[in-house]
Amino acid sequence: MNPLPIRKTHAFLLALLSTAAVHADTAAPGRGGGAATVDGARIAAADSEPQNWLAHGRTYGEQRYSPLARINDGNVEQLGLAWAFPTATTRGLQASPIVVDGTMYTTGTWSVVWALDAKTGRELWTYDPEVPRAWGRHLCCDAVNRGAAVWKGTVYSGTIDGRLLALDAATGKKRWEVNTIDRSKPYSITGAPRVVKGKVLIGNGGGEMGVRGYLSAYDAVTGQLAWRFYTVPGNPKDGFEHPELAEAAKTWKGEWWVGGGGGTVWDSMAYDPELDTLYVGTGNGAPWARDIRSPGGGDNLYLSSILALDPDTGRLKWHYQTTPAENWDYTATQHIVLADLALGGKTRKVLMQAPKNGFFYVLDRVTGELLSADKYAPVTWASHVDMKTGRPVESEIADYSREMRLIVPAAFGGHNWNPMAFNPKTGLVYIPAMQPMGTYPPSEEFKRTGKYSRRDMFWNPGIDWNTAIDATLDLMKQMGGTLPPDRGYLKAWDPVLKKTVWEIEHPAFWNGGLLTTAGNLLFQGTGDGRFVAYAADTGRILWALPTSVGIVAAPVTYEVDGEQYVAVMAGYGGAGALTSGDPRTMATGRYVNDGHVLAFKLGGKTAMPRIAEKDLSIPEPPALEATPAQLENGKYAYMRTCMVCHGALVVSGGVVPDLRMLNAAKHSIFKEIVYDGVIHGAGMPRLGDLLTEQDVRDIHAYVAARAAEDRAAALAAAKPAKP
Repeated sequence: MNPLPIRKTHAFLLALLSTAAVHADTAAPGRGGGAATVDGARIAAADSEPQNWLAHGRTYGEQRYSPLARINDGNVEQLGLAWAFPTATTRGLQASPIVVDGTMYTTGTWSVVWALDAKTGRELWTYDPEVPRAWGRHLCCDAVNRGAAVWKGTVYSGTIDGRLLALDAATGKKRWEVNTIDRSKPYSITGAPRVVKGKVLIGNGGGEMGVRGYLSAYDAVTGQLAWRFYTVPGNPKDGFEHPELAEAAKTWKGEWWVGGGGGTVWDSMAYDPELDTLYVGTGNGAPWARDIRSPGGGDNLYLSSILALDPDTGRLKWHYQTTPAENWDYTATQHIVLADLALGGKTRKVLMQAPKNGFFYVLDRVTGELLSADKYAPVTWASHVDMKTGRPVESEIADYSREMRLIVPAAFGGHNWNPMAFNPKTGLVYIPAMQPMGTYPPSEEFKRTGKYSRRDMFWNPGIDWNTAIDATLDLMKQMGGTLPPDRGYLKAWDPVLKKTVWEIEHPAFWNGGLLTTAGNLLFQGTGDGRFVAYAADTGRILWALPTSVGIVAAPVTYEVDGEQYVAVMAGYGGAGALTSGDPRTMATGRYVNDGHVLAFKLGGKTAMPRIAEKDLSIPEPPALEATPAQLENGKYAYMRTCMVCHGALVVSGGVVPDLRMLNAAKHSIFKEIVYDGVIHGAGMPRLGDLLTEQDVRDIHAYVAARAAEDRAAALAAAKPAKP
């Protein structure tokens, strides 16, 4: 979900998706026995049992605040590792574990589900949904999963290939499985389900690939589809699935349905039991470029919007669009937090969000009224949000329909999926913020012909990558070989005073989600491989531990037998980790990305896992003959199909292999790997339908040339200086 400039790309792998059919397993549906006996009343009263972490954000309001205070700002320096569970993965771990009555339920790479003893880390059961590794090419941003949900003895999780699973919480045995997608289209699931009033809620990813977004609600016992809310209208000739789409269609032009439209619901949800209202964030347009997606204009509802839905029927109560006529991959799928704030002399029930576009929004969650919208990060695409209309006022550089623009933030956003947190004691919202710059070049094909095809593309942005690559290389030359670095921050934002109270800059721009507690603590993992506790009021670092593994997931906290634990999944990955930023600032640039669940407690004595250092030497590549034209084709073919995982300029972010470091054996079967897919079982898909054999030869020559170039530079730098 970001443009693919030379240094700011993320994973666009692709998906083979599915139709909605329920498959009964041998275990009969039911509400289960004693394990994970969670229901809506229990989640709504979560503060009465703070020893548990019952839902994705602990409560339905998703504040990620815990009343636990045994670990606090006065004793946190005594924190030590209680246990470590190895996940046997080297890709991204993004889940927020659920903890119920001493059992932890969490998910990992390729949608695997674990149940662990929350006191010891002992594995109770594992369920592997056996996702076909070839499905990875249908993903935007790594083979990740953000977690499970529990309800009345059942654990629910989504799979990368679009299935929703119901597992027995005690045994891990599958109760039912439902296919949530049209398998002829590139959908996926990476988000965590939520359960509200006996319905399992799940959305899908795939906006970059040209799909149409929706949110589905399934009966928690039977797996039958209860309702589905489509976020963008389809072809009017086919009729509209619900009345809201007829109104939305008035805001679209042309044949938008051909490109899918986008608006996928791939992450954020929250629920207010008192108002009986479900809040959902929607994604970017497909294609990104609005002039291609909806020629003739229009706001394109319900892209990049916050939706208030009736959880029983899926009908819309109100909506607010953060980015009308979305044009930059500025999703509103970022974390939604519910709170009560004193505003204007009275207490308001509010909803808060810091979406990608760089503005922090406070809405009345009863009516949808906009209460404030202020920049929490640098923003160049808009000057401000007009409080009378609720619309951002776009700047001159926002329009890239005729010429390339450099825009802040990039499509990574000022804040991505990594969860923020709200502490009602400090009154502060804590944001894992970023400051990335994006290159947005218009489609030369569309400028020339007025038409757009997806020639040579397996994602659907509607912008010209070749122009972006060349322009960014030119800019790098003008600036002495480097671009201004993307930056990552931890920001404490006051939603009442509408300003940053304090901030801390991180070495890496892509960092972990947040947890805050009544002990005046704020926990975060970082991309450079640390787990840190801050004073929630001042931001002062109180405790920090090197992990050697980058962290993007949000921590959780719980108690077992009177001891408080803080747990986090350590495993770098996702959009910003795959190909972006400077590998020297990331733990994956030096260490093997060896995934673990880490749990800490006061006085913990367990030794931290030993993480191996990488061999960063570049072997001598084969001498491959190629003309300048073939090398140029190899560069562009690499950028179109390989860069999103293996890095711009063939410099990997460290999550997947750096192709400069291929050994002789891999070089000898380069064509078989890329064109034929002989190692698809390891997650490297076949690309023979996207590339010709000559393309693959040219890519190989380009990769070898880049390896030779960087090997020579490294050897030269290692030579002792002449006296």
